Amino acid sequence: MGETNTKEMSFLDHIEELRWHLIRITLSILICATVAFIFSGFVFEHIIFAPKRMDFPTYKWLCQVSQFIGINDTTFCATEFPFRVQSRTMGGQFSADIWTSIFAGFILAFPYVIYQLWSFISPGLRSSERKYSKGFIFMTTFLFFLGVLFGYYIVTPLSINFLGNYSVNDQISNEFDISSYISLIRSSSLASGLVFQLPIIIYFLTKVGLVTPQILKKYRKFALVIVLVLSAIITPPDLASQVIVAIPILVLYQVSIYISKVVLRNLNKKKKANV
Repeated sequence: MGETNTKEMSFLDHIEELRWHLIRITLSILICATVAFIFSGFVFEHIIFAPKRMDFPTYKWLCQVSQFIGINDTTFCATEFPFRVQSRTMGGQFSADIWTSIFAGFILAFPYVIYQLWSFISPGLRSSERKYSKGFIFMTTFLFFLGVLFGYYIVTPLSINFLGNYSVNDQISNEFDISSYISLIRSSSLASGLVFQLPIIIYFLTKVGLVTPQILKKYRKFALVIVLVLSAIITPPDLASQVIVAIPILVLYQVSIYISKVVLRNLNKKKKANV
């Protein structure tokens, strides 16, 4: 058996420790949010409004793919979107600036947030388990950023392209509120970032014995349905977009099965070694 942390703490001590970790997390997000607010001009011009322009890399790539397969009449090859982004309330732009800064602050501070959460949890782990902390922080951060990039470069432009060009009648013009536009980018990016944490979640569920590779394989069909439903929720209602989003999630699910196998194999080896 690995050596456990011998320092005993009362319930109130744990609460106090958690409070300080939460304070550090909040401060880190606020500091990063302040930096984002200072550079809000750059954030809005080159990040927030970039998917609204047809020179966005995703549209260029999809346009080339469409032309390659012989589809020339596609919205991906248009010169501009037929909609405008407006602020319909007095504090609309200020509110959008503040919430965008907080959103950016959370993303920028995410590695430190994970570090603080792990610092709170790790004292209760064995020394053999704590030595993997660097790998855990790196993988969690990597998967989160990978998911955010996927949401920003894939889910967001697909959603904007579909919803921005959608019209039930020529007499209706699309003029979206700034809060609605930013909410789409925020939800697409954060949802994808969290979905990409699936292998990490499966790792811990396997460690505590709630999940096994056999269970994951048994319910793979149900997982496929859930993935398709999830893809339908975070993407526009067209089949191509849902398939594009579903593929990496299914890959993550398959990777999670492999991770569960490795964890279970290592646990069995430790049990045999201690017999």
